[in-house]
Amino acid sequence: MKFTLSWLKDHLDTEASLETIADTLTRIGLEVEAIEDKAAALKPYVVANVISAEPHPNADRLRVCMVDAGDGAPIQVVCGAPNARAGMKSVFAPAGTYVPGKNITLSVGTIRGVESRGMLCSGAELGLGDDHDGILDLPADAPVGQPYPLYAGLDDPVIEINLTPNRADCASIHGIARDLAATGIGTLKRDAFPALRGEGSCTVPVAIELGDDPALCPVFALRLVRGVTNGPSPDWMQARLRAIGLRPINALVDITNYMTFDRGRPLHVFDVKKVAGGLTVRRAGEGEELKALDGRIYRLDGDTVVIADDNGVESIGGIIGGEASGCDATTTDVLIESALWDPKNIARTGRRLGVITDARYRFERGVDPAFVLPGLDLATKLVVDTCGGTPTQATIAGEIPDTDRVIDFPWTEVRRLAGIELSRAEMKVTLETLGFHVAGTGDRVKVLTPSWRQDVEGKADLVEEVIRIAGLDRIEPKPLLRADVNAVGPKLTVLQRRTRSAKRALASRGLLEAVTWSFVRHEDACLFGGGGANLALANPIAADLSDMRPSLVPGLLRAAQTNADRGYGDVALFEVGQCFETDQPEGQSIRAAAVRRGSARHEGDGRHWSGTAAVVDALEAKADALALLTALGIQTGGLQIVAGGPAWLHPGRSGTLQFGPKNPIGWFGEIHPAAMKALDLKGTLVAFEITLDALPLPKYKPTKVKPALALSGLQPVSRDFAFVVGRDVAAGDVIRAAQGAERKLITGVEVFDVYEGVGIPEGSKSIAVAVRLQPVERTLTDAEIEAVSGKIVAEVAKKTGASLRA
Repeated sequence: MKFTLSWLKDHLDTEASLETIADTLTRIGLEVEAIEDKAAALKPYVVANVISAEPHPNADRLRVCMVDAGDGAPIQVVCGAPNARAGMKSVFAPAGTYVPGKNITLSVGTIRGVESRGMLCSGAELGLGDDHDGILDLPADAPVGQPYPLYAGLDDPVIEINLTPNRADCASIHGIARDLAATGIGTLKRDAFPALRGEGSCTVPVAIELGDDPALCPVFALRLVRGVTNGPSPDWMQARLRAIGLRPINALVDITNYMTFDRGRPLHVFDVKKVAGGLTVRRAGEGEELKALDGRIYRLDGDTVVIADDNGVESIGGIIGGEASGCDATTTDVLIESALWDPKNIARTGRRLGVITDARYRFERGVDPAFVLPGLDLATKLVVDTCGGTPTQATIAGEIPDTDRVIDFPWTEVRRLAGIELSRAEMKVTLETLGFHVAGTGDRVKVLTPSWRQDVEGKADLVEEVIRIAGLDRIEPKPLLRADVNAVGPKLTVLQRRTRSAKRALASRGLLEAVTWSFVRHEDACLFGGGGANLALANPIAADLSDMRPSLVPGLLRAAQTNADRGYGDVALFEVGQCFETDQPEGQSIRAAAVRRGSARHEGDGRHWSGTAAVVDALEAKADALALLTALGIQTGGLQIVAGGPAWLHPGRSGTLQFGPKNPIGWFGEIHPAAMKALDLKGTLVAFEITLDALPLPKYKPTKVKPALALSGLQPVSRDFAFVVGRDVAAGDVIRAAQGAERKLITGVEVFDVYEGVGIPEGSKSIAVAVRLQPVERTLTDAEIEAVSGKIVAEVAKKTGASLRA
């Protein structure tokens, strides 16, 4: 929302400085994003008189001008403008001046052998338009030496504020002034709006035909003005519209744009001779089209509310008018429309058609329903004052909805919710200045909300209004009371602790934390197990962020590729965040995932004098996953690692982590080539993902304490076994079988060799394991060691069908 300082002062009687106004706006929730002060930027530019303009001795298209800038001796300037001539007034920039239109700083230079000590400027060079044809040609009475911004009326700063969606009342300059008046830095200028009495009735009938849904357009008002002259709008109006980025078109159109910003009341004007019959507010028929004022053709559907005549659709209600019934220089009779439209329908229609207008911006947030008729009267007065003509009485279809809302408000609610003590008199003045009506004198009062504050629904909203005007800086800081050292304070949940621990653990393995979007493109969601209609966003912020993510991995993969595209190929990233399987709370989960690319292994990456680091593989991702589980305190004794994983992983280079077939907790592996192609990824990428919600909870026992550390002083014994098993037997099965043979003595089983080839039967393989025996009470004898070895061989044979290799 943009406005100029002078425009604001049309509604606010204040002597406050620009800085004070800007600070106050931000303090009350209307955050100032930018202040454009052209007077400061163009301060060096002055009005100058061209004394002479002689042909350049060395260039046909250049002239050597002597310029009087009002400070004494004439200044020599080489100028290439075709309209440069002796006796004209123009704008001069001396050496050292920054030229915004050319993004250069002037210096004394020599052009084709002739010295030039400045520049005569065009509007485009000053950043004031697109006119490059010649230098500015000012009237003969322009005062030489006067700063050009002062002469041209550019000493009016433009303020831009950022509105939150609930503050539709401040989508008008009058509404902003009302808020500022409540702070005490000025007084709101309250204009009376006597009903305009026209001559005769409007000859164009109006009807609302919306069936069972009249709320789509509760009221539609129309007035005919005959005998207008549609020329340019007044200079003051054009200057204000240009200052906020709007292009003046003609008086009738400019007035509607002016009303939109001045009062927050969008209107539309129709050329009467282009309207056939009466106007009807209805739903569009399937397949109907409209060529709008922006030159685009919009295909409409049954959810679009339109204004139509006997020829068809003439306007999309509350969004944009049609080109066929637009006003131009030939317009003599005009219809001024002021209506109320359903905010939700406006928002849906605008998104579907992809059209953004100032009218849509306001209607989808909610405009003041009580200002429908006063707004029509004010616009009519502007039309008559500017274009002449004779207005008729207004014709009205529908009814203005009753938006009165009375809130039972205890004054103590401000202290309870905001922790600030304010006097009742101050709070009452604040609310009444903002337009609320306060009735009652006791501890509780009745507050009637104004028609333009549809966002205020309850007591907490009133507290917010009081506090933002009073100022959060008035809340006195107080130290927290010292808690009893023996009291039990709030504790983190298991999932919260695991989330934090997971981030620390993964960072300690050399992975960099990434925070990616919770939204992914639809194709990515489908590739990683999502893409359902229930997880598609109704209003995505971008076309490639249309679905809630089913996994952390697609975002990490794209982030890794982006790094690679920028020259950092050996990248290792992790993220801990939320994923979505359904749109229900139970369908959401917290996961930890990591991606490694190139040679970004745990032990280091990149080239080195001792050799090039190996490329990452699936075992690197497995190591990350197991390290994470260990750091989270998960007992991995019962963890099963099953070959294979989701469809986006390489089938022969991936695995699934699970505590039994019904409790998978995650996966690891190399990304499938097909997935790489679909995501346009290059290189070698491995990843893992673990669902933290699926991990077994710790078993707490109130009386359980950590046992004392027991270290045996006896020498451990290691025995090697080579088993011949079927090729489909997993090494993990052999390890678990060996561990279960003698749990009191066996403290570790490790695989140190896997072999297939000569000496091994077809379809089989040899798995060699080292079993560590740790005696506790006494040194083991050879017989006892042999007995344990026999148990190991027997248990492995029983569980896996293995035989001891000869």
